[in-house]
Amino acid sequence: MTTQTGPAPQPGIMEIDLYVGGQSALPGRDEVLKLSSNENPHGSSPRVKDAIESALSTLHRYPPTDHAALRAAIGEVNGIDPDRVICGVGSDEVLQFVVQCFAGPGDEVIHTEHGFSLYPVLIRAAGATPVKVPERDRVVDVDAILGAVTDRTRIVFLTNPGNPTGTMIPGEEAARLARALEGRAILVHDGAYSEFADGFDGGIGLVDAHPNVIATRTFSKIHGLGGLRIGWGYAARDMIDVLTRVRQPFNLSTVQLAAAEAALRDTDWVEFCRADNAAMRAWLRQALLDLGLEVDESHANFLLVRFADEQAALAADAALRADGILVRRVAGYGFPEALRITVGDEVGCHRVANLLAKHLGRA
Repeated sequence: MTTQTGPAPQPGIMEIDLYVGGQSALPGRDEVLKLSSNENPHGSSPRVKDAIESALSTLHRYPPTDHAALRAAIGEVNGIDPDRVICGVGSDEVLQFVVQCFAGPGDEVIHTEHGFSLYPVLIRAAGATPVKVPERDRVVDVDAILGAVTDRTRIVFLTNPGNPTGTMIPGEEAARLARALEGRAILVHDGAYSEFADGFDGGIGLVDAHPNVIATRTFSKIHGLGGLRIGWGYAARDMIDVLTRVRQPFNLSTVQLAAAEAALRDTDWVEFCRADNAAMRAWLRQALLDLGLEVDESHANFLLVRFADEQAALAADAALRADGILVRRVAGYGFPEALRITVGDEVGCHRVANLLAKHLGRA
């Protein structure tokens, strides 16, 4: 038992479970195939290195506080008003701004049972109460969300595409949710994997149609900049004005800003990564289905692979690890019988499929 000797933390802080990221190393192995954190197997755009090298000469200068150049690029590439964009240290920081500004003690914030594990952390850190609602067959259930809304609800988190499920809700369902919440609560459309979903705008249309919606995006996934931590949000101007008041003025460095703009403007690289992911995602899913495993259609850069039970999932994970392949156990997300496998490059996908075929006696 730990004895509290210093000042007591704010209510909710000690209820936070520490985040555990995807493992990146195995004892006794110098190299591993890391498919545990949904990283881009092709890395970032070649233009990023040049942008970073150019930025190195200005490291003695403070970065711009308005992120004007990056916001302009975000606006140009996405066809949106840059004055309605806020940038953060990953999309995580933008999510934190929303909870910090709009929820507190006595308030409730809704998230779904298989949503991003960071949500309860942010909610409790603000002193608010997380409310978890069920999904239906691993897909967000709008009616379940609306059934949980009370006069204490301030924010609803929607992960779309979902993580770790990879599933999406139809556009009309997202719009129905936004309409029902208008005047009652903020809808956060967390679109970290939006670029992997064919023809999807990542919630931009929802923001333009509803003043209570904020859409968040990240440079960590398709842009391959997870190590630099950069993200952004898009919302009505009055909401952005509120969020900007709690954003630290120098939250993004010169290097981060330069790298993100270079990555964003290399649309050919983004399209290459999107197309390659789509092709290998479809191939790997079919290969796993052919092995008798259960795999929903994914709209992200990973697959949720379901085995007969938890023991079967653990045995498959052990076999993968023995071959130097790291994937993600997702019991904490409510799937003890499943593994989340990042879609790698062609060689990596074939290696996963062949190893599981051998493990299951189907080689």
